[in-house]
Amino acid sequence: MALNRVKAGDVVDLRPLGEKLADVKTTALTKTEAFEAIRLVVPAGRNIAPHEVPGQLTLQCLEGRVLLELPDASLELSAGQWIYLDGGVRHTLKGLENSSLLLTILFGR
Repeated sequence: MALNRVKAGDVVDLRPLGEKLADVKTTALTKTEAFEAIRLVVPAGRNIAPHEVPGQLTLQCLEGRVLLELPDASLELSAGQWIYLDGGVRHTLKGLENSSLLLTILFGR
């Protein structure tokens, strides 16, 4: 299980990191049996290899731009945009700019 950096009731600042973004790495925020939250950092030019997540997931782009490649579409997400994916959907992310996203995963019971 991932290290919980926040506890229930903690307030987390997810504002854009701006110039600091280039020096920050992906951070696991919290994980339980039912839920996981991660601040995902995707530098410009970086590819996250094709993969699947067993649970339903959402991606909210906090800053920057990424290309989300799905089996039947390629979508660009930019700051302020959000997407939901069913579990098991194969996808790839590519940083078009230095970017950070809020990734949430809901695990089935």
